[in-house]
Amino acid sequence: MTNLCFFELLPVVPTRGQNTDKVGKLRLSKIAGMVFLFCVATAIAAPAQTFTTLLSFDGTDGSGPTAALVQGTDGNLYGTTSAGGVSSRCTNGCGTVLKITPQGTLTTLHSFDFTDGYRPEALVQAANGNFYGTTNTGGAHTYGTVFKITPQGTLTTLYSFCAQTPPNCTDGADPQAALVQATDGNLYGTTSDGGIGVGTFFKVTPSRTLTTLHIFGTGNGEGFNPMGALVQATDGNFYGTTNTGGAFANDQGTVFKITPSGTLTTLHTFDYVADFANGAYPVAGLVQGTDGNFYGTTSDGGNGNQEVGGAGTIFKITPSGSFTILHRFSGTDGGQPLAGLIQATDGNFYGTTKTGGTKEFGTVFKITPGGTLTTLYSFGSQSGCTDGYFPLAGLIQDTNGDLYGTTAGGTTTGTCQQSNGTVFRLSVGLRPFVSFMRSSGKVGQTVQILGQGLTGATKVSFNGANAAFAVKSETYLTATVPAGATTGFVTVATPGSTLKSNQKFRVTPQISSFSPTTGPADTTVVITGDSLTGTTEVVFACGKKATFTVDSDTQITATVPAGAMTGAINVVTPGGHVGSASSFTVIP
Repeated sequence: MTNLCFFELLPVVPTRGQNTDKVGKLRLSKIAGMVFLFCVATAIAAPAQTFTTLLSFDGTDGSGPTAALVQGTDGNLYGTTSAGGVSSRCTNGCGTVLKITPQGTLTTLHSFDFTDGYRPEALVQAANGNFYGTTNTGGAHTYGTVFKITPQGTLTTLYSFCAQTPPNCTDGADPQAALVQATDGNLYGTTSDGGIGVGTFFKVTPSRTLTTLHIFGTGNGEGFNPMGALVQATDGNFYGTTNTGGAFANDQGTVFKITPSGTLTTLHTFDYVADFANGAYPVAGLVQGTDGNFYGTTSDGGNGNQEVGGAGTIFKITPSGSFTILHRFSGTDGGQPLAGLIQATDGNFYGTTKTGGTKEFGTVFKITPGGTLTTLYSFGSQSGCTDGYFPLAGLIQDTNGDLYGTTAGGTTTGTCQQSNGTVFRLSVGLRPFVSFMRSSGKVGQTVQILGQGLTGATKVSFNGANAAFAVKSETYLTATVPAGATTGFVTVATPGSTLKSNQKFRVTPQISSFSPTTGPADTTVVITGDSLTGTTEVVFACGKKATFTVDSDTQITATVPAGAMTGAINVVTPGGHVGSASSFTVIP
């Protein structure tokens, strides 16, 4: 028996001043454009996998979730819906911020009403415990906002875009990605429009000061319209994608690196004409794998014949820009991956596709770092669209080990009409673990650790070095990075088991002093600090690498190299890099 399904189209607001020939296709495919699809009662789930629809939205509590969830320190999941909620300004609601327990109990924390934003993107929980996010439109100037919201639901608009020089909006417009809290404590993000009409890179302090650091399209071969979230990599720089633009004619997006000060380097251009098989139109951001490389998706391309098109790709790219295609979607195994990947505790990557699969309603998939893809679930497998359809957002792995996500359509009432989307859980047999709100820090810094069953914890170790800690709740504790700690996994011993972190915690090096402070080439310099074990490079000004010996975790002996000039001394370790606060003076 088949049931005719109706999907409520979400309204699409054209980006002001933007070339819709370039981005209209992707904007429509991201949040709308689906009509009259079918649900057939056939379950598709591999053994040892359990799919559960936790809740369906009814419109007043939200509708059409398009952004990934995030786990809070209280153990609950937080997220947004792009429409729905209670609003006097938006016919179908301006969107919501929500809290969901791991069992599926929903609380609507805030309903947007256009003046404070419309169509919120994904959230990030900062070290101060509050959540930060952006809205795609709305706000004081109708071009989007940056906002802060407490776990209890008190919302503050920190910035409204296009406050500067309309209509060009030199401060940016139309943000379509989540923010990232960097190691300096500030929040960084992008807008898909503004500047000169093709997007910006910005920094905003928790105290609401916004600085535009880069305007896309001002450099040779740069991409346009960044739409995916940035990732701050182990080298301290940010990496991301643009939806269009690049170095070639008919180019369809880029992968880029950008420094915290705004210097951009294009690492790869997707070329629609010359190499359509390698993908086009990346919408989502990147994830840095445990191997140091970046992994991402394109929503289009993959078929060598551009007239036929493609269902999208998954790719790997090194920090230096070496590009490899891992998988080309065929439609039957998924199509149009609009969200980024996550790397789970088993080392594999997990994600969603908007369409494709057994019923063309989208999929959840797993792919190994080597490129072997497995379709874990095809939506539309349950009668009446009760399992949801069209997952537009990425997944999150909760510290209980399970995967959580959303679909833009579907309902648990057994009818596809007027459906507003769902939240689902997919259990694939992965064990509980611990994670961090920030994955790097220096000795003496407080680290916030999320997990399950933390009450009664007896030991916290940073790569084997025991740390002082304080249990705050069943799902949250804080720990102090101990002296002698090195980059590696964090473990928490609890009464039930020992939990291991899903990624390495990077202990960042510190330079406290060096002696002598002046001298010619071949001078022996003793550098003192913290977390110097494993140092891979000591670099003097003008990029001159020194020969050195690591004497201990707190001391390095280096020789001033020929050609060095007066400037800071830089030390590079697996935990990051640090420059001295003062300069070494080179005597001719």
